[in-house]
Amino acid sequence: MTTFRDRGLADALADARDLPDGEARCAELERIAARADATGDPRTGLAARFALIEAYLQLGERWRMVEPVRRCVATVDARPELLDGRPGEAERLRRHQRQAVEALFGTPRVPLDQGRSLLDDLADRLGPHAGPVAELRCRLADHLGDEPAARHEYDHWSAADASHPVAGCPGCAPARRAELLAGWGEPAAALAALGPALDGEPACTDQPERALAAGLLPWLRTGEAARAARAHVRAYRRHRRERAAFPQLAAHLRFCALGGHLAHGLDVLAEQLPGLDHPADDLSAMEFAAAGALLCGLAVEAGLGGRRIHRPGHGPRPAADVDVATLAGQLQSLATTLAGSFDARNGTGHQSGRIASWLAERPLAEPVPLPAEDEIPDDDPAEPGSPGEEEPAPLSLRMLTAALDARGDAYRVEPDGTVVGRWGEAVVQFRRLGPQGEVLHARAVALRRLPADRRAEAYAFCNAWNHDRLLPAAYVHDPGDGTLLLAADVTTDLAYGVARAQLVVLVTSAVSTGAAYAEAVAALP
Repeated sequence: MTTFRDRGLADALADARDLPDGEARCAELERIAARADATGDPRTGLAARFALIEAYLQLGERWRMVEPVRRCVATVDARPELLDGRPGEAERLRRHQRQAVEALFGTPRVPLDQGRSLLDDLADRLGPHAGPVAELRCRLADHLGDEPAARHEYDHWSAADASHPVAGCPGCAPARRAELLAGWGEPAAALAALGPALDGEPACTDQPERALAAGLLPWLRTGEAARAARAHVRAYRRHRRERAAFPQLAAHLRFCALGGHLAHGLDVLAEQLPGLDHPADDLSAMEFAAAGALLCGLAVEAGLGGRRIHRPGHGPRPAADVDVATLAGQLQSLATTLAGSFDARNGTGHQSGRIASWLAERPLAEPVPLPAEDEIPDDDPAEPGSPGEEEPAPLSLRMLTAALDARGDAYRVEPDGTVVGRWGEAVVQFRRLGPQGEVLHARAVALRRLPADRRAEAYAFCNAWNHDRLLPAAYVHDPGDGTLLLAADVTTDLAYGVARAQLVVLVTSAVSTGAAYAEAVAALP
């Protein structure tokens, strides 16, 4: 029988490319690449390793591509003429180099120094502030727990050209940014980052479902539980059946745990648990296990610990129906073990600390009804509804910013969801207060401050204002720095909802009366 090794390497490579995806194809490509090295045929060796990289990507084993990428880079550096007239291949190699660095985040099996070396080499070729380099450095610093460095690189990434040919999928970039911001405790900024993926035409086949999953926890944390519920139902409708979506499942489980949907969350966990034995990578397995352990732990506290979930056998582990309390322990053990493996490779304790913080989380909101899947069309933007100008809806951060947008105002959204703008002599802050964020609170702060020795005059001014004006309620605040801050509040209870047109009126009133108050302060002698 004639084997691939008995014939020319070019013919063998052509036949290997026709093999089905799997280990046999990878093994043959590895043999061809090694044989090409031994016989001094760098062109075939390069082509075989390109094919091998693609084979590893098809198998979902990105960590295995690091060595062939490193060998391809070395080959092209030594023989640049191999890519003469083939600019597409040079660009393809840089994309693979990026993917090899990304493999570092997904598994501790990639040595840290190898990933850093590939990233430094990419920086030398593309420039230290090129978008792909800044993004990878940002994500690496975040992975290691160096938030200041990550934020520094995030600024470079945000300012870079999003269409760089070596950058990752531009349609998924908003979700990648939002995941970082949410991890840094900035849910409102995370939601703002998701805007391009949710408001326009999807620029990627993974969208908008990946962006919806990235927004689940930020929506819960900013009081938009109804929108989070719709986003979960719509995104999970797709993610439940796609193996490539396994990394998004942790967000769905955390939403169920922290949004109070424990029984539904256990259904999701039971359905997806078999995938934990064949995860996309170690990072997604760690996060899925941690989210599942959190869900199970809260379910036990809620009296659901006796429910049994079938866990298929895998390797030496036999199939069994496991009660929720026992499953919680198994999943927590897996998550902490994987986190420890990352930290041992990284030389930090960041991943263990991150998983510990997940496991310590408590519910963020009272559960809201989950809509049925058939109630949400494929093009649903995950809004809790589409109220007309006169139709009341629950107050949300999105509605508040839309009201300011309708007025054409400039503003910024703080990490805690506070909306801040300046109008004339006043800085006005809008917050949503109350258990469900149902109270609109506007605070106007006059830019002018009075010396502390004018306290009596300041009190007299505020008392006169409150006697003569209905809004806003004025007061004096002593920050302890020798000056007096004059501020005023307007508070409106919107427990029964607010129409969009009504909200614009309320915002306009708060801005106009707050600005008038600040102008009166500025006019004081």
